[in-house]
Amino acid sequence: MSLYNAIKNKTEKISIIGLGYVGMPLAIAFAKVSDVVGFDISKEKVQNYLNGIDVTKEVGNDAIQDTTALFTWEEKYLRDCKFHIVAVPTPINSDKTPDLKPIIGASKTVGKNLTKGSIVVFESTVYPGVTEDICVPILEEESGLKIGTDFKVGYSPERINPGDKVHRLETIVKVVSGIDEDSLGEIANVYEMIIEAGVYRAESIRVAEAAKVIENSQRDINIAFMNELSIIFNKMGIDTKAVLETAGTKWNFLNFSPGLVGGHCIGVDPYYLTYKAEEMGYHSQIVLSGRKINDDMGKYVVENTVKNLIKADKQIKGAKVAIFGVTFKENCPDVRNTKVIDIIKELEEYGIETKVVDPIADKEDLWHEYRINPCKIEEIKEMDALIFAVPHEEFKSFNLEKIRGMYWNHKPVLIDVKGMFNRIEAVNMNYLYWRL
Repeated sequence: MSLYNAIKNKTEKISIIGLGYVGMPLAIAFAKVSDVVGFDISKEKVQNYLNGIDVTKEVGNDAIQDTTALFTWEEKYLRDCKFHIVAVPTPINSDKTPDLKPIIGASKTVGKNLTKGSIVVFESTVYPGVTEDICVPILEEESGLKIGTDFKVGYSPERINPGDKVHRLETIVKVVSGIDEDSLGEIANVYEMIIEAGVYRAESIRVAEAAKVIENSQRDINIAFMNELSIIFNKMGIDTKAVLETAGTKWNFLNFSPGLVGGHCIGVDPYYLTYKAEEMGYHSQIVLSGRKINDDMGKYVVENTVKNLIKADKQIKGAKVAIFGVTFKENCPDVRNTKVIDIIKELEEYGIETKVVDPIADKEDLWHEYRINPCKIEEIKEMDALIFAVPHEEFKSFNLEKIRGMYWNHKPVLIDVKGMFNRIEAVNMNYLYWRL
């Protein structure tokens, strides 16, 4: 019997290693059609799931409470599984080089609990070659088993969009790859159990790894172009949003807009690609240039905040600024690698006092990562400037009249990073208004 049939008949189990924004939706989806073990090294996170709390806010508390998946921090349960999916984060180090510690650690854990006839599929974003050149040797060493004869591997890049309720795991075409034709067939069949949009069989693991890393690099470069245009048009006194709306009337104009590019994908993946390119003797030009522009946007936002505070005759040191939104994107609790932190740090360099408002952000992560305790909206009073950094749905109910009461002076500075408010209306109401 094939492994796929054994999983379908529930005589073999699937394990998901890493229960974050990628792993949890996988665990919930697979548990509807098979037996699933969800493993994470964070006892605290697993305890939340066992208490029915979805810390990712991707699937909801009800789904966590209703699922048949077994959530655990004890790796011994992995020995009961034959199909392992590794969905751990792949961040970058402070010097912008790939941090492979999580995926190496996960490979060791799986390797120690690997049994003959198993398949291991990696979903973490990596540069081409990581699965076969780094992960496979670890699996072999820890298990004492041989790739190709005792176990197989594959790569299936995650494509979910955190916070997006339309483009979900089940509705996005899933790229799959395997070390040989047999493993490719098995992996494709297993994923087809949950992916309504179907699967695409890549010709090799390296092709699948490369495809994933360029998907986000492409978005990064396009947003960097918009950010550069924003800088140019700002110098010209032209509103960038108005320009993009006008240009967007052409059928083939690409719909991108300027903004802060952070998170654990778009803000990270290009560095995986350029790292490998450097290793091969090629210095990236376009990819790294785009990344540099996007990495500097927090500083640029603060420069313009300070200019507007000066226009408002406000002393910079000791000025009070409230930042609305601290997550890496709207309607998502994830604060990892958020570029809003660059804004906060830069403001503090000027001696400006900051308060952060974000009803959606994961408070524990926010404190653990950045030592920030968010304020309630009611606490925002007598401010010199407001910066709307992340356009959460909750903030969209705000109007210019409502936020006026949050200022102390008659020259309110409003920095609207993503253009949530009506610019002309704001100017007519005597706001010192600026946006990318």
